[in-house]
Formats: sequence, C-alpha cells, structure tokens
Amino acid sequence: MGPGPSNPYPEVIEAFTRPVMGHLDGEFLGLLDETCDRLRAVFRTGNALTFPVSGTGSAGMEAAFVNVISDGDTVVVGVNGVFGERMCDVAGRCGANVVRVDAEWGTPLDPQRILDAHPDPAVIAVVHAETSTGVRNDLAELGSAKGDALLLADCVTSLGGIDVRVDDWGVDIAYSGTQKCLGVPPGLAPISVSARAVERLHCRPSSWYFDMGMIANYVSGAGARAYHHTAPISMIYALHAGLGVVLDEGLEAAHARHRVCGETLQAGLEARGFTLLAPAGARLPQLTSVRVPEWRLPTNTSEADIRRTLLDCYGIEIGGGLGALAGKCWRIGCMGHTARTRNVTLVLAALDEVLASD
Repeated sequence: MGPGPSNPYPEVIEAFTRPVMGHLDGEFLGLLDETCDRLRAVFRTGNALTFPVSGTGSAGMEAAFVNVISDGDTVVVGVNGVFGERMCDVAGRCGANVVRVDAEWGTPLDPQRILDAHPDPAVIAVVHAETSTGVRNDLAELGSAKGDALLLADCVTSLGGIDVRVDDWGVDIAYSGTQKCLGVPPGLAPISVSARAVERLHCRPSSWYFDMGMIANYVSGAGARAYHHTAPISMIYALHAGLGVVLDEGLEAAHARHRVCGETLQAGLEARGFTLLAPAGARLPQLTSVRVPEWRLPTNTSEADIRRTLLDCYGIEIGGGLGALAGKCWRIGCMGHTARTRNVTLVLAALDEVLASD
C-alpha cells in the first residue's frame, strides 16, 4: 500500500519465469513490438516513438529532458512537490534557463500562471500526478495553449490509474514508471514522444545512453534493427504481461477500480478525523496524502514508529512525507494490483488498532 512499488499482478510474476531469450532474437523483438503497441494504447497515443526506457522513472525523466533541451533554452517548470523540484534540477543540468512556477505543496498548479511565466519557452514541464503530495495537475489546458513550446509531462504515478490522454491533451513527451499503477516491478520507464518533439530531438544529446534517435532505431519495427543496448529481457516480459492485464480489464474499468479504492480510503480517513493534504477535486485516488494525526499517536510514539508497526505486524507499508513534508504526512498508495477494497478495509482497521488511545 506504499507509494513505491506495488505488489505485481500474478501474471507479471509468472512472466518472470519465462526462459530468457537473446535481446536480438526475432521472437523477443516481436514481443517488444507488441509491448510498444500496448504502451500506445495505455498512453492513448499514436506516437511511433513510444517504448520502455531501460531504467526507472527517473531515467525516463532524464531521457525526456536531455533529448530536447539545448544550452540556454528556457524551460518553464511547475513545482508543487518533490518531483517538480527534480524536473528543475534535471533541466538545469541540461543547461536550461529554468523558470519556476511554484504552488504550495498539497495544492494544484494554476495552468494560467504557467502559461504566463514566459512568452516563448522551449519546453513547459509539469508533473501530472505529484507522488510526494497526492495532487493531480491539469495537462489539457496547458496543451491547448502551449504555443510553440513542447509540453513535457511526468506520468509516473498516473499512467494506468487515472485518465492519461497524450494525443487529446497535446502532450509532446510523457514518461512513466512500471512500479505504480501498471502493477509491474520497478526497472523500466515507458515514454512516448510526439512527431513535433521528434523533429526537435538533438542529433547528439549529452547522454549517449538516453539518445532517443539511436534508441528509436533499435525499438522500431521498420527495417533492420540497429543495436543500441542490451535490453532487460525479463523486465520487458513483465511489462508486456502487466499491460496485458490492464488492457484486458479495460482502461476505464482500471481507472474506476482505483477511483473507488481512493475515495473509500479518503472517506474512511476523514470519518476518523484525519485531515487530507490535497483539496477535493485535485486528489489522486491512487495515492492519498494525509497529515500525521499527532493527536492520535500513542504516548512516546513517533509517526515513523507507527509506520514500522504497520509493516511489521500487518504487512502494510505506507510512505512517509518527502522533502518539506517529511514527518508531517503519510502517503498511502492504492495502485495496480493493490487497488482492492479489501486492502482499504485492512488499512483502516489496522490504523484503528495501532492508533488506539493509551
């Protein structure tokens, strides 16, 4: 139930038992092509350059920035949590002139403030689902008014859990992670790049490993395959299986399952007197941030002690606050296979027991 890796789907566990093929084996390349097709369906895009980056979500972030930012480019970044801060760091390392648009952590970004921050940015970057606060930021308004800028979106915690519409929203580069709502262990970063963003890819970005021009030749099914790197075969098996589970269930049904779990959990917490961090209307169903109920903590017990008791005695892992929210909030994830109402019932009952008065 934590904000990190969720329990994988059973089909994913089974996928890891498959014999490992060579990374240029024709059978594996066919499975890779199918995996990319499934990613297009989940991202809701027709982007040809859609594939799993060999690395975690942070690798997806770096690949997204390093391929389209030149030294001195202006990049507007919306910041209302840890991962918006990380976007600023990565963009700055690429030589960008970073223009921050800050909002209080726990509140959504104002799209108009982002659009007004600079008259002609090269890139506008926003975290769709801020993992550190449980807040959803709007992408559609940014996409409709971005002008010549590329819209770059972090969808690590949103893909598979809430609606993500890369094409309809005008998102040019979207990256995600496997370990959240896709129900796959960490290790890959799905990414999708629009045709207009492909036109702006650097011929020789500062990173060789994340050079999307070279990688495109490897993942593309058109013509001869160009070797770029040794793909993590078993992780591709797992992602292929996890995407299959999500698509078999149906995106709308998967989103609805996450929504029901999130709303049930949030209602249960509020009924117990807890204060939710994110405002109604901007709360993520798959990740709930709640302020630490210090008034409910047993004597001589810290919030970290409660989280350790939940893990040791109930097998429930919830995350602590990050950055400015460290020690001040808990982050409870209902993602992927763990997004089940029975798990919500267990979490609420365990909190009742652990936080019982002395």
